[in-house]
Amino acid sequence: MSDPSIPQDLMIEEIKKPTSPSSSLLLIAPFFLWGTAMVAMKGVLDTTTPLFMASVRLIPAGLLVLAVGMILGRPGPKTLTAWAWIALFSLIDGTLFQGFLAEGLNRTGAGLGSVIIDSQPLAVALMSSWLFGEVIGLWGWIGLAFGILGISLIGLPDRWFYDLIGGHGLTISFSAAELLNSGELFMLLASLSMAVGTVMIRYVCRHNDPIVATGWHMIWGGLPLLLGSLLWESGQWQGITLQGWLGLSYATVFGSAIAYGIFFYLASSGNLTSLSSLTFLTPVFALSFGNLFLGESLSFLQWGGVLLTLVSIYLINQREKLPGLLRNLLGRVPSLEEN
Repeated sequence: MSDPSIPQDLMIEEIKKPTSPSSSLLLIAPFFLWGTAMVAMKGVLDTTTPLFMASVRLIPAGLLVLAVGMILGRPGPKTLTAWAWIALFSLIDGTLFQGFLAEGLNRTGAGLGSVIIDSQPLAVALMSSWLFGEVIGLWGWIGLAFGILGISLIGLPDRWFYDLIGGHGLTISFSAAELLNSGELFMLLASLSMAVGTVMIRYVCRHNDPIVATGWHMIWGGLPLLLGSLLWESGQWQGITLQGWLGLSYATVFGSAIAYGIFFYLASSGNLTSLSSLTFLTPVFALSFGNLFLGESLSFLQWGGVLLTLVSIYLINQREKLPGLLRNLLGRVPSLEEN
């Protein structure tokens, strides 16, 4: 029985599964671009300010996406409802997500921050199950658990895990004042903002073209960040080198315009739980290219995290087929009586 709240064209698109290599490459493209953009921006973080960096990632990218939309003849928003959804989308997935992310990166280590921000598939899975009736299932939950463990092994200090294995435990102190000013809190808020934005795109695209909505939400979401930078920050661009501007340009064009355009286009009609699970690939790409271009090395536990991450993505995306595959496999195993 179909859900009358979901347009028929979106339901038809959701049934279509990518089967060709080019479709598979399109699926992982946003996460590849986000991971490599993080590597490109590493050299910029010490020479600029958080809100300025966030606004530069959004506003030029939004203009570029809108230009592409015009070239492709995509229709613009026509009703007040359409503009209202874009405004809300801009606030949550533009201003709040990028603002929390930039401030979080400025206050916490990249490893712990990546673990928190890339845990958002859990929230997306829960909201998608509730709002759209997407079935997670046993294998989906196992895959999500593997993914969280995998990105934890990638991002958290090895010492924490060795202490736990050795029975030493972890000593965690709590301070309300430190929590309110901690990078971990900002990264958690960023993760929740991205999760809500991912789910919201379904509603936004009932009234808007996904490419046009993506462009407008970047521009509107970036303007408050730029205003905040002008009011509260100083020395935003004076220390950025040519290499830094090239890194920002890559993050803007590839890590924002192209990556978000593809991601929200796919999210407008695909299975959100499966698509969001690919977010686990972002730290894998970031670590891999950090190792290639910046000489960063991976520990034994981090390589284990990479393997668990890939297993989790397989389990989540094959969660509907795995029970049948296991039944067929067990059916072929000779019983003791036959032997």
